[in-house]
Amino acid sequence: MTNGGTTITEVRTVGVPATDQDRTLAFYNDVLGFETTLDAQFGGGQRWIEVSPGGGGTSIAITPVGDSPVGVDTGIRLASDNVEADHAALKAAGVRVDAEILRFPGAPPMFTLLDPDGNRLYVVGRM
Repeated sequence: MTNGGTTITEVRTVGVPATDQDRTLAFYNDVLGFETTLDAQFGGGQRWIEVSPGGGGTSIAITPVGDSPVGVDTGIRLASDNVEADHAALKAAGVRVDAEILRFPGAPPMFTLLDPDGNRLYVVGRM
């Protein structure tokens, strides 16, 4: 069955540009606790790297910069079962995070973090 004329069934991967893929891979694996799900060579000696949280789901591709700018708002929201603990742990690890957890009426608690290239991601608590 098609959805609106396509056979698209899921959001598989979102891309985040990296000036140094090894440094960014270490950040996602060692600091955020993600797993490398794909690390392959492709055209011109470049690498395609995908990471995801242990629970799987949509992956993040750590893409070579090419023509893409770094230091962007990725729009990526990462789900957390304990926003307070994650905020404290990332702050203690030296990750650039919001000074305080953001709390808005009717919305889950959340904070932003910056990866090594200054790309912005959001950590959002479950409601």
